[in-house]
Amino acid sequence: MSVPMSSDDRQMLATRFCGMHLDTPLVLLSGCVGFGEEYTRINGFSNRDVGAVCLKGTTLAPRLGNPPHRVYETPMGMLNAIGLQNPGARHVVDSILPELDFTETRFIANVSGSTVEEYFEVTRIFDDSPIDAIEINISCPNVKEGGVAFGNNPDMSARVVEACRRATAKPLITKLSPNQTDIAENARRCIEAGTDGFAVINTLMGMAVDIEQRTPVIGNNQGGLSGPAIKPIALLKVHQVYQVCKAHGIPIIGQGGIVTAEDALEFIIAGASAVGIGTALFYDPLVCPKINAGIVDYLQRHGISEISQLVGSLRLNTPAPPRCD
Repeated sequence: MSVPMSSDDRQMLATRFCGMHLDTPLVLLSGCVGFGEEYTRINGFSNRDVGAVCLKGTTLAPRLGNPPHRVYETPMGMLNAIGLQNPGARHVVDSILPELDFTETRFIANVSGSTVEEYFEVTRIFDDSPIDAIEINISCPNVKEGGVAFGNNPDMSARVVEACRRATAKPLITKLSPNQTDIAENARRCIEAGTDGFAVINTLMGMAVDIEQRTPVIGNNQGGLSGPAIKPIALLKVHQVYQVCKAHGIPIIGQGGIVTAEDALEFIIAGASAVGIGTALFYDPLVCPKINAGIVDYLQRHGISEISQLVGSLRLNTPAPPRCD
């Protein structure tokens, strides 16, 4: 059961992200809470515990998704290959968004596509809706370029961001893939193209094998790895992207294996203004109030009045020069 926070606690946790007021720095990640209404039915859940909810990835036309198995538990993580199953952007705007309570929390659409034109059109549809912001999933394969993921190429990433920027004045949050050579350079190009913020990182690609059948467990052969197993990688990527973002005032949602308040604080210290909660929700749907309480306790113990004062406060070690004995 969610424990009510005091007004002082809420003031500590409140943050601004891309011009939006968030009650807490916690963001429920796309694909982990459906289109929002599924998760809010959990007994004891309170929207006041989270700053924003990212809706399920949405394409222009409805999609059935990948064949099973779609989800597989791994040591300290989870593989998933859902395949963007969704009812299409128009249905989401016309039938799902009207059922959400926009007075309790912020809702962020997640836009996906197979072409730049599809990204533009889905963004345009969400622009004419009450959605608070739009997250761009650039990890999708570009069907016009032989299936190469948009997010693994800075030029293609920038083209998608530019198209979405033309389609909306709402805040744009670009979800960056770790499956690329230089995530900082990709971030720089996306900033030039008009993104307002970043989500760092998306899942890493992985595989699991059924040794008796000698086949991949996942029906799509490979899937996205999430959970605590990827946290060290995600932390480094947040730190690298923050070096590009801090001069431009571009905020980051840090995500990848956050389970505890300590995990969340690591991401914030590394440069994240907000933190994404995803895989942890599958085994503890009420983890958010616990994380909030832990963050408040840390801030109080360190005499910090607002979470924003902690963002990017990482003090790097200075390695000693090598000795020549």
